[in-house]
Amino acid sequence: MVGQAMAVVATCNLDQWALDFDGNERRVIESIRIAHNKNAKFRTGPELELSGYGCEDHFLETDTFLHCWESLAHII
Repeated sequence: MVGQAMAVVATCNLDQWALDFDGNERRVIESIRIAHNKNAKFRTGPELELSGYGCEDHFLETDTFLHCWESLAHII
């Protein structure tokens, strides 16, 4: 088809752990590298990818919020 463009999208489902910000960040960065090496233009992951699931009441603590932003800042 004329005029259509294609994009490679990488979808990621990583083995993330609750409150393991350093490990979760490391696995996200590695998945970004893999997606890039496979010529993906976009890389998507699940919500709570940086904090991990199962944080329960820790979601109410400001340091959980802060660590997520720090991880995101390091990634981008």
